[in-house]
Amino acid sequence: MIDTVVNLFAQVQQGLFEAVVQPLMFHLGLGALLEVGFEGTGWLLVGIVQIVIIVAVLVPMQRLWPVEPVTDRATIRTDVLYTLIHRLGLFRVALFFTVDPLFDMAFGALRQQGISGFHLDQVLGISGNALLSFVAYLVVLDLIAYWIHRGQHQFGWWWKLHSLHHAQRQMTVWSDNRNHLLDDVIVDTILVLSAQIIGVAPGQFVALVAFSQLSESFQHGNLKIWFGPIGERLWVSPRFHRLHHAIGIGHESPGKLSAAGPPQGAKAPMGGSAAHEVASVGAILGGHNFGVLLPWWDSLFGTANYEKRFDATGVRDQVEQGRDYGRGFWSQQWQGLKRLAGFA
Repeated sequence: MIDTVVNLFAQVQQGLFEAVVQPLMFHLGLGALLEVGFEGTGWLLVGIVQIVIIVAVLVPMQRLWPVEPVTDRATIRTDVLYTLIHRLGLFRVALFFTVDPLFDMAFGALRQQGISGFHLDQVLGISGNALLSFVAYLVVLDLIAYWIHRGQHQFGWWWKLHSLHHAQRQMTVWSDNRNHLLDDVIVDTILVLSAQIIGVAPGQFVALVAFSQLSESFQHGNLKIWFGPIGERLWVSPRFHRLHHAIGIGHESPGKLSAAGPPQGAKAPMGGSAAHEVASVGAILGGHNFGVLLPWWDSLFGTANYEKRFDATGVRDQVEQGRDYGRGFWSQQWQGLKRLAGFA
């Protein structure tokens, strides 16, 4: 089954490249970069498939089972722009001309010193099984993503960038890629380096990223959906991840800072009062439910919250201090740089 899908994808990628991308590259004088163009065609094709699934499946699901009514379509349109930039490969093209040469230099220098990575599937003795290999790499990269996510919430300078993602108070299936570009560069750098070290093949990496992104789009949806007492502990659901975005829960842990009242304007929680409890004792950076795909890591490291509730999303200083995180794409990027400069 997997081999059939892979072969079909390869055929479509080859056809799209030869019919559209390659002639365009020759016309633009980029014939020396055909290999990069072929790889970019793969990312483009994956992005098109993802967007079709989002529009045809996930968006209708939001209409059927919404958590809250849509009241701010302008901010959703900005999230759509983020999604198109990332899913159609534009961000990765930018990385190729900026960060990738540094990767090549670094790994070239390491190889000259006799230092190289390894192939995890070979170490585990499963290199001949495509499905087991895919699952193994998925689990390991998800563990790395968990700790990256913890870092985004733990380090003050990093939170100044990542808070843009949490500032969306109208979460939808388009919200996953709403990030500061500098934050994306940092995260992608760590994941790409990690993937190369443990031996993920380029085509396999594309499949892993595509699968993860589609699941994350679903998790960010305006969807009143949970997976039940057992399912919630197996895969991240929209409920599990929405709690990560909840004001006073997802990005804060109880601390010794000055006490603050409940977030003004926050909707009443369903099934608990943890947000108000955190607010009453003050809070520091931290939070709950950092798992990207698997909630296992939150359970293992004590950051899981499995309450069945669907709270208001956003950042505390939005509702208490009226902090401006920007409305459009460029204003959001600029405000992120200003927050980072203010922290420095």
